[in-house]
Amino acid sequence: KMAAGGGWPAVCGKFRAARTLSAVESLKDPETEPYRSKYSARALLQEVKQLLSAAEEGGEERVLAVRQAVLEYELGVNHTDTEELSAGDEHLQRCTQLLEPHRLSPDCVSLYIQAQNNLGILWSERDDIETAQTYLESAEALYNQYMKEDGNPPLDPSEHFMPEEEKLTDQERSKRFEKAYTHTLYYLAQVYQHLDMIEKAAQYCHTTLKRQLEYCGYYPVEWARNAATLSQYYLSKECFMEARHCLAAASVIFSQAGNVPSAEDIDETEQEQHDLPERKAEIARCWIKYCLNLLQSARKLLEDNIGELDPDRQLELKAQRKKEEDEKEKGRKKAVLFGTSDICDSVLAMEEKVSSVYPLDFQEAREIFLVGQNYVQEAKEFFQVDGYVTDHIEIVQDHSALFKVLAFFEEDYERRCKMHKRRIDMLEPIYADLNPQYYLLICRQLQCELADTYYEMMDLKVAIGNRLEKLDSHTVKKINSLAQFAIKYYELFLDSLRNPDKVFPEKLEEDVLRPAMVAKFHIARLYGKLITSDSKKQLENMQTSLEYYTFLVDYCEKYPDAAPAVETELELSKEMVTLLPASMERLRAKLSPCV
Repeated sequence: KMAAGGGWPAVCGKFRAARTLSAVESLKDPETEPYRSKYSARALLQEVKQLLSAAEEGGEERVLAVRQAVLEYELGVNHTDTEELSAGDEHLQRCTQLLEPHRLSPDCVSLYIQAQNNLGILWSERDDIETAQTYLESAEALYNQYMKEDGNPPLDPSEHFMPEEEKLTDQERSKRFEKAYTHTLYYLAQVYQHLDMIEKAAQYCHTTLKRQLEYCGYYPVEWARNAATLSQYYLSKECFMEARHCLAAASVIFSQAGNVPSAEDIDETEQEQHDLPERKAEIARCWIKYCLNLLQSARKLLEDNIGELDPDRQLELKAQRKKEEDEKEKGRKKAVLFGTSDICDSVLAMEEKVSSVYPLDFQEAREIFLVGQNYVQEAKEFFQVDGYVTDHIEIVQDHSALFKVLAFFEEDYERRCKMHKRRIDMLEPIYADLNPQYYLLICRQLQCELADTYYEMMDLKVAIGNRLEKLDSHTVKKINSLAQFAIKYYELFLDSLRNPDKVFPEKLEEDVLRPAMVAKFHIARLYGKLITSDSKKQLENMQTSLEYYTFLVDYCEKYPDAAPAVETELELSKEMVTLLPASMERLRAKLSPCV
C-alpha cells in the first residue's frame, strides 16, 4: 500500500539509486564539488522518507519502523561522509532508538550493529575515543548474544527496500553480517591502540586480519600493511614465531596486489597501484627488523658479563632447544594461523625461508643475517638517498647492526674485525655527505656508531697483538690508527654538544648524558692504549687520559643523579684517577736522571 507515484517498486528504485550515487558515482565527483553525489543521494533519501510517512495507515507498524530506521541509518552515514557530524549523530541515534526493542531479531540485528559501528567512527572523528569505545563494545556484545541465542543469517539492511524476488541467499546474508562484525573488531583494534591498550589492540587486529581472509573482504595492500605492523608488536614481545607468520602472510597477500581482483567491491585505486613499490619496501623493512631482533635476542641469551659468547650457556641452550622443539611448535601454531589452505601453503613456504628460533651458533646466525641483508637491498632500492635521506640512513644503520650482531657469533678475531670494517665502509660515506645543520641527531648517532666501531676494532687488534710473541710495527701502526679514528669521532660527537661559542655544557641534557659520558670514558681508555716508544709522548697521553677520567668523577660528584647512568664507567674511572698519578710519577722518575 503505497502513495501514488509508482508504488513500492518505485520507492525501492529511488532507494537503490541513492545507494548507487553514494557508493559508486561519488568516486567520480570533481574535486571542486567533492560531495555532489552525496548531496543528490541525500535528496533521494529524503524523498523516500516522505513517501514512507505518507504511506497509508494500517501498514504494519513494525515493518514501517524498521524501514524508517534504515533511512535514518543511510542519512546518518551520508551526513558523516560529508563531515556534518552533529546531523549524522542525530540520524544514527534515531535509527538505534527505532530498533532498540527489536535489536535481537534477524531483521534488525545487522542494521543495529552497523549503526553502532558508525556511531563509533563518528565519535572517534570527534576525538572522543571513550564514547566510541562504548558504542563498538556494545555492537560486539550484541553480535555475540545474537550468535548464541539465534545464529541464523540475519537480513541485510538493504533488503528492507528490495522486492521479494531479489532477496539475498542465506550465504550472502551471512557473509555481509560477518563483514559488519569484522568492521566492529577493526575499529575496536584502533580504539584500543588509541587508549594505549596495546595487547588488546594486537589481539583485535589479529582477529580482524584472520576474518578478512576468511570472508575474502580485504584490499591486499592494506591487509599486508596491517599484518606487517602487527608483526612489529610480536617482535616487541619476542614472539618470533608469530612475528614471522604475520610477515610471511603480509608478503604472500601483498603479492596478490594488482593481479588478483580483490573481493571488495571497488578495486584498489590508481594511487595504491602507484604506491606499490613503497609498500613493498616497507614490508622489507619489517623483515629487516625481524632478522635483527631475532639475532639480538639470541645474543642477549648467549653473552657473558663482558659481552662475549659463553660456550657453556650455548651448550645448555642447544640441549634445551632439542627437547622443546617438538612440543612447542604444534601447540602455538594453531592459535595464529591465517587463511585458507592455499594461502596457508604459500605462507608456510615463505616461513620456511627463515628460522623463528634463536640462532645459537655462527652458522645459524649467518642464515638469518643473509635473509636480513637481502631485505636491506630490497628496501634500499626504493628508499634511495635522494628523496629519502632519513629512511635510507636508517636502513643502512640496520645493515650495520646486522653485521655487528653477526660479529658476536664469529669466534675468529680477524674475521670479526673484517665485519666491523664493513660497517665503517657503509657508514663513513653517508656521514661525510650529511649536513649537521639539518641532520644533527643522525650525525650524532653516526659519530657514536663510527667511534664505537673503531674502538671495537682497536680492542680486537690489541687482543690479536697480545697473542703474538712480539708486537710488530705493522700491528702497532694499526692499533694506533684505529684508536686515533675512534678518538676523532668521539671528539666530533662531544663537539656537537658545545654551544655556538664552542663552550661545553655545564650540565648535560638527559638524552645525551650517557653517550657523552661513555665517549669521555672511551677517549680516556684510548689514550691509555696508544703505543709509543717516546716516554715523553707517553706521559702526555697519560695526562690526557687522566683528564678525561677526572671529568667523569667530578661530573658525577657535582650531579649525583647522573651516576646510575654510567655505573661501571664511573667505578673504573675512580680507580684510574687513583692509580694513574702513581704510574706517571714512576715514569717521570725514570725520565729525570738521578741527581
